[in-house]
Amino acid sequence: MSSAAYLPFLIQAILAVVIAAVIIGLSSLLGQRTKRNAIKDSPYECGIPAEGLVHTRFSVKFYLTALLFVLFDLEVVILIPWCFIYRDFLANHIPILGPIMFFLGVLVLGLYYEVKKGALEWEK
Repeated sequence: MSSAAYLPFLIQAILAVVIAAVIIGLSSLLGQRTKRNAIKDSPYECGIPAEGLVHTRFSVKFYLTALLFVLFDLEVVILIPWCFIYRDFLANHIPILGPIMFFLGVLVLGLYYEVKKGALEWEK
């Protein structure tokens, strides 16, 4: 494979770095220069001053649930293209069922582990 095949990826990577640098640079250059202002930093609640803590801490359960959602969302992202190309692999006599079953087995074992550890139970 020639190096010309990597040219689109290189252009995209350079553009991503340049755009990120420009956005961060403009933000620091044109951003607010004053000290932190309690009124401007508070969330807007229909004109009523906020009561209690503005930034509350979330339970670890929320983060764990988000992590599990991302994990099983990626599973779907991998399985859908696999379903579409399954016939092509069978037609070319390429064994594809074994690797995907291993992948699903690892995910099922992970889900079983999470259920046994009580990660999906909200009331504790």
